[in-house]
Amino acid sequence: MNFINKKKLKISIITVNKNGGKFIAKNIKSVLKQTYKNYEHIIVDGLSSDDSVSKIKKNSHKKLKLISEKDRGLYDAMNKGIRNCKGDIIGILNSDDYFYPDALNKIAYYFNKYQKIDFLFGSVKKYKKIYHGFYPEKIYWTFGFYSSHSVGFFIRKKSQTKVGLYNIKYKYSSDYDLFYRMIVKKKMKGMATNKKDLIGFFRSGGISDQIKYIDYLNENTQIRLDNKQNFILVFIIHYLRFIKRIMRIFIEK
Repeated sequence: MNFINKKKLKISIITVNKNGGKFIAKNIKSVLKQTYKNYEHIIVDGLSSDDSVSKIKKNSHKKLKLISEKDRGLYDAMNKGIRNCKGDIIGILNSDDYFYPDALNKIAYYFNKYQKIDFLFGSVKKYKKIYHGFYPEKIYWTFGFYSSHSVGFFIRKKSQTKVGLYNIKYKYSSDYDLFYRMIVKKKMKGMATNKKDLIGFFRSGGISDQIKYIDYLNENTQIRLDNKQNFILVFIIHYLRFIKRIMRIFIEK
């Protein structure tokens, strides 16, 4: 595929960081090395107590903006980034993840070619596997219908404005709530890149790997209920997922 971008869409990359000094330099450099140059990189740091800020400042450049202040969690920090961005397209790149060099060029290509899409899911490598595709019909019974939120998800700023910010009521999965509102309630249009068009690398060991499954499941269920999904269907989904998890534990033993 020949990635020729006629309109130079500005892409805003938001990175949320809290004590991510181990990987933040690689994160910044992966954005700085992009072949596509019309971007801004906003890092929202939640008053890290490690060497994050010093590393951010050491690797700072004219397209990078640092916001370092107390926040109310991951999604509050993302909202701060959204409020401060000036781009046409918004993407999320958490502090321990990174882009491949031609990532933003590919993103701009898709948004230029497919003018009617509101959002895009790029192929992402995580856990030594490539995750790709977008299957919106699955949202009614599973949230496993896309490649990745951090690294892979991009949305037009005007579409982000329509769907609203992340709901900070949810600690672990506010992106699921955003996607439900975006796809089911707002009927927004999206697509996936080709599998081979890899955007970046999603590193394991983040917040999604640290939370208890029951807390994660309960919040997923609450998100569905808050969005007025059928109570009986939500109960069945919750029950089946819980049973599946129990069976998996016994099999692994």
